[in-house]
Amino acid sequence: MSSTSYSTAPLAPADFADETLLLLPEEVLLAEGCLRDQAVLVADGRFAEIGERRDLLARHPELAPIELPGKLLMPGFVDTHHHLTQSLGKSLVFGEPSEIFKRIWVPLEGSLDERLVRLSARLAALEALRGGFTTAVDAGTRAASELDGIADAAEQSGLRCVLGYICNDLGSQRDAAEIRRDAERHLARWSGHGLVHPSLAVSIPEVASDAMLHDAAALCAEGGAIFQTHVNEHLQAVERSLVARRQRPLEHLHAAGALGPQTLVAHATLVTPGELNLLRDTDTAVAFNPVASSWKGNAVAPALHMAAQGIRFGLGSDGTRSDAFRLLDAAETSQRLAFGLASGDSSCGGGWLWLDHATRAGAEAAGLGDVTGAIAPGLAADFLLVDLDVPEMTPSWDRPWELVRYANRDQIEAVFTNGRLRLWQGWPVDWDARALLAEVREAAGAAVANAPIQRVHPTSAAHRQRVMATQSGMEAGGSHE
Repeated sequence: MSSTSYSTAPLAPADFADETLLLLPEEVLLAEGCLRDQAVLVADGRFAEIGERRDLLARHPELAPIELPGKLLMPGFVDTHHHLTQSLGKSLVFGEPSEIFKRIWVPLEGSLDERLVRLSARLAALEALRGGFTTAVDAGTRAASELDGIADAAEQSGLRCVLGYICNDLGSQRDAAEIRRDAERHLARWSGHGLVHPSLAVSIPEVASDAMLHDAAALCAEGGAIFQTHVNEHLQAVERSLVARRQRPLEHLHAAGALGPQTLVAHATLVTPGELNLLRDTDTAVAFNPVASSWKGNAVAPALHMAAQGIRFGLGSDGTRSDAFRLLDAAETSQRLAFGLASGDSSCGGGWLWLDHATRAGAEAAGLGDVTGAIAPGLAADFLLVDLDVPEMTPSWDRPWELVRYANRDQIEAVFTNGRLRLWQGWPVDWDARALLAEVREAAGAAVANAPIQRVHPTSAAHRQRVMATQSGMEAGGSHE
């Protein structure tokens, strides 16, 4: 594909105010790749038609087409594993050893009141949309407040949200029957909502009884929802499961009857060949979190092996960094470093694989394959307009590879969900994000100070001072020899 000279006619949010839009982008990302001379008709919040530009223009002379030179229209990204109520403590975990949930996330989330839950979720939703994610799967919060705050934050921001309700029953003050009743109410309440999709979750298998694992997964299967849990992320958790049950966590889930097409397991980094077969044979989906592996994990999930075996998976941020293009790069890089170098695989997915699993396949893993994830008739119009008229994309020879390795968040011109413009040039069009940031800055200090957080690693500045002091001491000691 050769380079193209683009017109620079200015656009503004008002150009996308109509409920019916006939869009004429430079390129459209479809299943077969990035195609030119296509048009996309959006109506009633959905993709109505996609086809040759001249054909759609001829069929809809009543519509004023919107020319989008130099723009790629592509599906919004799907984050298959997020923690929307952890955004107030983001960089507290940097440099920390594994199982930070015990020392930081559980104490922080447990201390959040209703206002702080809403603030955290609103901030996380804004970050996700800015990063190109139109959908995020929330794994459930440990905050005591109702989930309405998270749902409201997602809806007000325009983020499609799979909202997890935690069903941990071991060590809980509520009995299992009460948890099941609340789980059923959660599934019923959000069924059919425009942006919020209900889900049930167990934090890790060891905090729920076998009966609860089975019942939560069964309720999701019956209700067309997904059941979520973290599994095989850290060596300590695998070893605890072996000591307690003589089973690894995935084997535990299988024995409890909790694996299946309705189940989405997060991480699955420490998996044996037999466990890969188990995932394949039960049609269980995986949320592959490459940045989480790099920042705090014990291993990298063998995503290429999963793809080769037909194991369904999507890409997840784990709340680490809501930047979809950098997530693509991290996914490909992790597979290259962990597996490709040793086997001489220079392709490691060929670029397209990561785009697919961050969009269409990610939506399918999240239980939303018939809702979003692709530019296709009938699906929700969740999409991005990405600026191609940048040095990094010029000239263009292989657009999918370029999106994985070169694209960045700053190129996202517009973000739409349900056919409605949500962000323009990185900022919301219908609410004051700057006011939110000011409120977060005012509230975050007290929220963190009031939580019984235990950090092991010092801040970057303190770490530097420690290293410099050690080096100075060594030099001083050496000068006396």
